[in-house]
Amino acid sequence: MQVKQARAKGIVLGLSGGVDSCVVASLAKEAVGKDNVLALILPIHSHSQDLIDAKLMAKNLGIKTKVIDLSASYDNLIKVLPNGSCLAQANLKPRLRMLIIYYFANKFNYLVCGTGNKSEISVGYFTKFGDGGADLLPIGDLLKKQVRQLAKELGVPDHIIAKPPTAGLWPGQTDESEMGITYPELDDILERLENNRRQILSQNKVNKVKQMIRSSGHKRQLPKICLV
Repeated sequence: MQVKQARAKGIVLGLSGGVDSCVVASLAKEAVGKDNVLALILPIHSHSQDLIDAKLMAKNLGIKTKVIDLSASYDNLIKVLPNGSCLAQANLKPRLRMLIIYYFANKFNYLVCGTGNKSEISVGYFTKFGDGGADLLPIGDLLKKQVRQLAKELGVPDHIIAKPPTAGLWPGQTDESEMGITYPELDDILERLENNRRQILSQNKVNKVKQMIRSSGHKRQLPKICLV
């Protein structure tokens, strides 16, 4: 519906080889047809298995793909920028990818399909104006466990579903290690908060999630306009 309302011709997304992007690619195909989906595979010093998995998923779905290695572009940016923290440098990666995704969206008059899920969006675990930039968020109301369940129904390969989620920000980085909480724990706390049910995990973990929600509120809002 949103594609039609925008008078767009299709959907473009970044396909990383992780479960979220594989599910979104599958849903995009169902929504607009395989000929109207473009999956961009945009490695930046990425793990070789992710590239293999992304290509496998695209082949299984029969959707169009384009692989653009952005490693050299990223390295050149790092060279011309002043020294920054590990996080500042890492966040360049999703923002660089989103530049390319929107380039192709403009080129083909496509809408950008984001791959964020409810668990990540709720606590701000995404890069603002990076992977958080999108026109549509098909799995934005699904917790991580629900995304994995849907992945099974959609026929996403088991080894992709079982992979430790990672944004690929630096070697060895995983979502859970960076957040300091597992997805099952995060999902449980979020569900109980949403439904006003008693928490069963430690108060420290519950407080951690509440703080993540509060501190990331700006990521889930449009920029504040100063009234004059």
